[in-house]
Amino acid sequence: MTEMLDPVTRAHVEKAAEALQDEFAGVFSRETIERFLAESVDLLGDSKIAVFVPVLAHRFARERLKALGQADGLIAKEQPEVLFVCVQNAGRSQMAAGLVTLRSSGAVHVRSAGSDPAELVNPLVAEVMGEIGIDLAEAFPKPLTDEVVRAADVVVTMGCGDACPIYPGKRYEDWVVADPAEAGSLDEVRAIRDDVDSRVLRLLDELDVLSA
Repeated sequence: MTEMLDPVTRAHVEKAAEALQDEFAGVFSRETIERFLAESVDLLGDSKIAVFVPVLAHRFARERLKALGQADGLIAKEQPEVLFVCVQNAGRSQMAAGLVTLRSSGAVHVRSAGSDPAELVNPLVAEVMGEIGIDLAEAFPKPLTDEVVRAADVVVTMGCGDACPIYPGKRYEDWVVADPAEAGSLDEVRAIRDDVDSRVLRLLDELDVLSA
């Protein structure tokens, strides 16, 4: 897809590649960085927010490269890593990720992904999360990739079936949580948020990283 980009967008992608090369110098080769960025552009290229693809691809590739480095022992893990996976990465997993960051005061590094990601975060989800001080304005649905699973210490699935690969030595949980995409009212989405919140609090307590 990078060959099909217009000149302005391509220039932004090339600038993003340079920034990633500076950040991961000595960890990954230029070829690896360019490959991950190109893959990320391709994976996000159908988004309705295509004007932001270079920015989102940079963020997505950066997170993937960091996960790869952690999984391969090239980048030190300084915090527990939790991955939330749902189907669209537009509701439940975004809720859970935001709540982990809030409730742990940033003591846990959290990622989220979707087995079949949507184009945008569910606006009702963004609204109810905003009610408790979690801003999802910069959140965007991302596809599930192998390296983020490998980097995680805990993998929590939410209705995505067998889409998530299984690796030994990791903690896996499956949370049966209603899908906000099927909710009929804002109150129903709030109830889903509160359900996810209670599960997040339990998980953080078990990880001994619950914020006071």
